[in-house]
Amino acid sequence: MSPDTQVIGPDTSPGRYLVFYFSLIGFFAIFSTTVSKNPVLPLFVQAMGGGDTVLGLIAAVSPLAGIVFSFPVGVLSDHIGRRRLLVASGVVFLLAPLLYLVVPDPLWLVPVRFFHGTATAILGPVISAIIAERFPSTKAEMLGTYSSATLIGRTLAPLIGGIVLTSFALVPGLLPYRLVYIAAFLAAIPVLVLILMYREEQHGPLDVPGFSVFWQSLVVFVTNRRLRATALADMATYFAYGALETFLPVYLADLRFEAYEIGLIFAIQVLLIAITKPLFGRIADRVDKRIQIVVGLLVTGGAVAAVPFAMSFAGFLVVSALFGIGLSLSTVATSAYVADVARKEQIGSSMGALSSIMDIGQSSGPLVTGLFMSLAGYPAGFLTGFVLAVVVMVVFVLSARE
Repeated sequence: MSPDTQVIGPDTSPGRYLVFYFSLIGFFAIFSTTVSKNPVLPLFVQAMGGGDTVLGLIAAVSPLAGIVFSFPVGVLSDHIGRRRLLVASGVVFLLAPLLYLVVPDPLWLVPVRFFHGTATAILGPVISAIIAERFPSTKAEMLGTYSSATLIGRTLAPLIGGIVLTSFALVPGLLPYRLVYIAAFLAAIPVLVLILMYREEQHGPLDVPGFSVFWQSLVVFVTNRRLRATALADMATYFAYGALETFLPVYLADLRFEAYEIGLIFAIQVLLIAITKPLFGRIADRVDKRIQIVVGLLVTGGAVAAVPFAMSFAGFLVVSALFGIGLSLSTVATSAYVADVARKEQIGSSMGALSSIMDIGQSSGPLVTGLFMSLAGYPAGFLTGFVLAVVVMVVFVLSARE
């Protein structure tokens, strides 16, 4: 049976099936794109003779695709239908891993990574819009369930990629790396197959909207104080997340923590996010989502500020766990609140704008934090995440009031 657009509730078998269906797509899609970059991409670039400059350029390109395309994709999905864009993303997920197999030079990985990044730039906002529309009363819980599935894929991917590289470490040349990209291709097959099974109401002939439609959608989002403030909340959260995942491992290594200890500190964070998102989503469906966003911002900001004071392994575990809980609290509520505030015909564009601004936060976090760290050390760098979270929290409280 193909998923269609019949009206269903979250407590019915079709409702549970639809959420599981989208979660399965998200799991395989994020697994495929993550295994293509972590840990294989830096090693692949190095094996091909690329230096740190090339690696930095490649690393910056993938989130750039999300920043550039998420909003236009959201607008398009409101006008030409969600399924058409999902199919496009499925095709990119399938083709992109094959391109890694034929690149003759590490610089060619720049356009390949950008192309691969467009797949996730399309998938996330479109599926979020579908879930928000199909589950109006429990959208936060359903969005949390989908997000947890993608986190599981993101967590398993480095492990599987590392196993493949280790298993074929003695094989000369680039074969071990290419086997990882073959694994990414195989994981993308069910993504496209499942997407092709999805059915929705027909939107008629393909009629791409003009520039004025995109501009109008952008103006509507930016001038709506609630939508704007919610996007800033997501930006602040992922600003701190980008800074933490970039600099905390280096900071812990300077403190002489073992690699497995650093891995455990981050593993507990990801595990808590995956476990708590559906739960916090259910809470957000029943209480004021604005309160949950504010609490989440305070917890994430406080956790980042506490990093320089957590000198033991147990202390860093607590900080990492608190950060994961705060991120889960805030982000599961922001997507649902945007769907509450946005007009029905602009849910896709609003989800796309939210995703673009989130990517801006995650990309700028390491850059700004690194600048402060170079000027005043680790404590000042980590404090920037806390200051931004507090400022954005105040802006959100003032903007989202009735």
